[in-house]
Amino acid sequence: MEVLPLVALIAGSAAVAGLARRTPVPAPLLLVVFGLLAGYVPGVPAYTLDPHIVLPLLLPPLLYTAAVDSSYLDLRANIRPIAMLSVGYVLFATLAVGYAAYLLVPGLTMPVALVLGAVIAPPDAVAATAIARKLRLPNRITTILQGESLVNDATAITAYKVALAAAVGVSAGWAGGIAEFLLASVGGIGVGLLLMVPIHQLRTRLKEPLLQNTLSLLIPFVAYAAAERVHASGVLAVVVVALYLGHRNWQVDFATRLQEEAVWRVVAFVLESVVFALIGLQLPVVLGGLGEYDGMHAATYAVAVFLAVVVARFLWVFPATFVPRWLSERIRARESDTDWKAPVIVGWAGMRGVVSLAIAFSVPMSVPHRNLILFLTFTTVIGTLVVQGLTLPPLIRALNLPPKDVQAETLAEAQAQSEASRAAEERLAELLEEPESSTLPPPLADRLRTVLERRRNAVWERLGEVNPETGESADDNNRPHAPAMIAAPREGFV
Repeated sequence: MEVLPLVALIAGSAAVAGLARRTPVPAPLLLVVFGLLAGYVPGVPAYTLDPHIVLPLLLPPLLYTAAVDSSYLDLRANIRPIAMLSVGYVLFATLAVGYAAYLLVPGLTMPVALVLGAVIAPPDAVAATAIARKLRLPNRITTILQGESLVNDATAITAYKVALAAAVGVSAGWAGGIAEFLLASVGGIGVGLLLMVPIHQLRTRLKEPLLQNTLSLLIPFVAYAAAERVHASGVLAVVVVALYLGHRNWQVDFATRLQEEAVWRVVAFVLESVVFALIGLQLPVVLGGLGEYDGMHAATYAVAVFLAVVVARFLWVFPATFVPRWLSERIRARESDTDWKAPVIVGWAGMRGVVSLAIAFSVPMSVPHRNLILFLTFTTVIGTLVVQGLTLPPLIRALNLPPKDVQAETLAEAQAQSEASRAAEERLAELLEEPESSTLPPPLADRLRTVLERRRNAVWERLGEVNPETGESADDNNRPHAPAMIAAPREGFV
């Protein structure tokens, strides 16, 4: 690709994403619509989504940023529903959607139909994260959607490889398919486990923030390439490494963390914007290859496959949510707050994205009905992003989900910060008892104690009584003055 079209793509995508921040519409939806319209503007070049670029170059950093920002503790606490969706649902959707396509499309063999099912089975990590963040869903639902989307690509890619081998006549049977799935999953996790500790040790030993951030930018590509080299899942390797590094990020130098967060926010913003714009820009390419199919029949197939995808998700989500609770008292106790509303949102939030399109473009030309597979994948991705994405906010409002308990979150944060301050005070007392600390002047020791005590007390002040006239807490009253108190000494220094 020439430089100017690439610059135009990045600049245009960033501008639309920035505009989306001023609207109630999530950025992925606006970018897809922008891409659909821009594809037919005279002078706009044809942007073909190359799977050899998307899978090894765009997918790893996007997965890495999503996994690093995820809570390992929250994911571990919700491992059952995440596993049921990221593995069980993807395999179920592959079979269900594939069988529906087999019944619907004349001449479509079962192996080719399963290729289509595997291609459009996984919901998209970027779409789920971006839309959940925009809509401010309850924490547990957001965690489940993010956890599902981090792992399901590995399941779908493996299922696709098995179905593709059957479609081209080189299948090793069920035993071979299970063996390949185990190699991809266990191997990907194993590579991640092997890499995460040495990489973290290297990050903690590097003292130059620029070198540390350079290493940070290379980590997702190294993990992905290392796993793919041994025919394991690069997706799982990236996720495992990212979760470990994110959980241990506090052990890295603060200057590196500040710089790293800024760098990765820019990288994620640019890549997410470009990815969703590219999805919409594929429309001319996809329609151009559909010449052998009648438009009315192709549209009928597209609607039917989209409905099959939506129905299959609900057919899996509700039993996967409630059957284990009926069978296990321990699960009922752990998930006592689960009602019918959460599965409705999770079922409707299965947006597809760039991974499905990238896999579809990688289908060999020798596979029968390849152009139809590409078309149905494109229409399903667009349908889920636009239809489900646009209707998800009113659905959430109609379900009247309980809002976040801000007071409870503030209390939990205050308790944690209080414990941290108390630990600091205890450590200070231990240090002052050591012989080498005997030269510390008593006024300085008293000052350290006072600072820690004020820090601990300031946390609890946030939970003070609310002003009956303004409805603001002490923290709300103090916050507007903080910028001015920072700006005044800064101006003096300058």
